[in-house]
Amino acid sequence: MTSETTLPTSEQIRRAPKVLLHDHLDGGLRPATVVDLARATGYDGLPEADPEKLGIWFREAADSGSLERYLETFAHTCAVMQTRDALARVAAECAEDLAADGVVYAEVRYAPEQHLEQGLTLEEVVEAVNEGFREGERRAREKGHRIRVGALLTAMRHAARALEIAELANRYRDTGVVGFDIAGAEAGYPPTRHLDAFEYLKRENNHFTIHAGEAFGLPSIWQALQWCGADRLGHGVRIIDDIEVADDGSVTLGRLASYVRDKRIPLEMCPTSNLQTGAAPSYAEHPIGLLRRLQFRLTVNTDNRLMSGTNMSLEFEHLVKTFRYTLDDMQWFTVNAMKSAFIPFDERLAMINDVIKPGYAELRAEWLFRPAATTTPLSSESDRA
Repeated sequence: MTSETTLPTSEQIRRAPKVLLHDHLDGGLRPATVVDLARATGYDGLPEADPEKLGIWFREAADSGSLERYLETFAHTCAVMQTRDALARVAAECAEDLAADGVVYAEVRYAPEQHLEQGLTLEEVVEAVNEGFREGERRAREKGHRIRVGALLTAMRHAARALEIAELANRYRDTGVVGFDIAGAEAGYPPTRHLDAFEYLKRENNHFTIHAGEAFGLPSIWQALQWCGADRLGHGVRIIDDIEVADDGSVTLGRLASYVRDKRIPLEMCPTSNLQTGAAPSYAEHPIGLLRRLQFRLTVNTDNRLMSGTNMSLEFEHLVKTFRYTLDDMQWFTVNAMKSAFIPFDERLAMINDVIKPGYAELRAEWLFRPAATTTPLSSESDRA
């Protein structure tokens, strides 16, 4: 029996090299850290003071089926991320947690404008988070894990600071910031409101992704690509609305879906989060199944680990159980993600050839070293006499 016909175990999934492109810093705090920071900063708005109960509250509050309700949970995490020490701690723990889960490369996003309530400047926010990521990478190495973390600076699509944040991302592009993003409720806030920021980034030859096609449909995706020029799409699940599946199973792609597939535009899929926000009804009905068969450039991501009670291993476990994905499928998603990262080409190639492919090859070979089945030896002639 070869690895191609065997589903990976939970332990193999955890050890497999993984690449994460869509993860929010303020959506991945440890519940105990939220409690500690709230106590240290005097924030008294938490719904629960016990870490375990607080973690449950976050997940239940996020299970509303509404993106707007889901986003409300961030008021509490952002409230405790208003000092340099708090930001550095959260970033360091983020890198540690991802590395412990087998993530070897991650792009973690956050909105600097949401961390200014206690007097920090935008620059101080960025420097604190960068410092935390470097510390988390160091701690991970001490524990035998390797991870590289890049930051994506996010502008809130309902605000008016996108150009300012884009300029900030460009200033720190050589010191840990790898790109730009816009996030927040899609309805009523199209990406074209921030064209000046995207035009600036294109002139500076910088990278950006756009949340599009999650709570809103094809127009959001079309604007993000054709008006704004996004390198990647955050979520993008609603591209399924431009794909028709006939009763006989034949598939017809509309022009936008064909463009996304033909141009190999990466889609940052976040399955568990999509179930919570109502973008997909179940894992089995998530568009990732069909889009994988159609060979779109798909990546698997966590979005918000705290709110979804998830990590990369759990996301892949759901997909393995639902779609019978093998280690080969996991490697396909992981290489897709690494190809789509915002670091230089030679570094992406080295990660693929020197880290990801060897890691999966080792996992696939493990079946060769399983203990041989125990059998009862044949009796000797003297025994039978």
